Amino acid sequence: MSLVVIGRGIDLAMIATMVISSAYFIVLYSSGHSALESLLAGLLIATAVGVIQGCLIAYAEIPPLFATLAVGVAVFGFGQLFLVGQDVTQLPQGEQVFQRVGSLRVLGVPVQIFALLAVALAVFGFLTYTKYGRFIYGLGENPATARLIGISTRVLTVGKYCLCSILAFMAGILTVSSVASMSLRIYNSTMIYDVILVVVIGGVGLNGGKGGVKNVFAGTLLIGTLLNGMTLMDVPYAVQNILKGLILLFALMADSYLNPRDEQTERQGDI
Repeated sequence: MSLVVIGRGIDLAMIATMVISSAYFIVLYSSGHSALESLLAGLLIATAVGVIQGCLIAYAEIPPLFATLAVGVAVFGFGQLFLVGQDVTQLPQGEQVFQRVGSLRVLGVPVQIFALLAVALAVFGFLTYTKYGRFIYGLGENPATARLIGISTRVLTVGKYCLCSILAFMAGILTVSSVASMSLRIYNSTMIYDVILVVVIGGVGLNGGKGGVKNVFAGTLLIGTLLNGMTLMDVPYAVQNILKGLILLFALMADSYLNPRDEQTERQGDI
């Protein structure tokens, strides 16, 4: 999500992509296909979603908020009807590889933590040390200028949504390896708002061009600690949603104040 928001966009279809692609992997794997074939099929589904979203936004010029919202609903409906067919899919009985990986601990630390660190380092390196990473910052800072200096903004937009969808698929596979199943009901949860909350708390400006992986990683730790703490304190789920909503609202207000949209809003306090 950070990659997309830094490039002046948003991906509300991320959870639908994660759920459907990983559930489809389980369906294929359970029906006798090899793990590699099933993984490639799930990856293809996720990549296709990213390409569709990127094309709608870059070429059809549909605002990212509405394009990704519509694609997310369509992907979930299509996947539920034609690809998965049930609310909860489970790995085959007796399957050992993914469950062993999911339960693996290194020095007492779950392997998922090391996966998070690896992805964070990879994205940090991509944004910081590659020209395409700098192009994403340029695209978010000023799309018109980025286009004038020769950046292929449309191709870059498609690419960043593909990368976001691929990372969502990876998150789904990690979830499957942890709990040996995937529930489509996750799509109807507040997870997408949790993701946006982490990104905003991490200092990524919603108008693009600002933010980085280090702060988002810190935001992940902060929000994760908050949610786990409320769960351990037995705070009702409805109250947790209220608190998360208020935190997100205040974070958006702070972002609006610190990162004004244009020169007029920058001077709005002088009016």
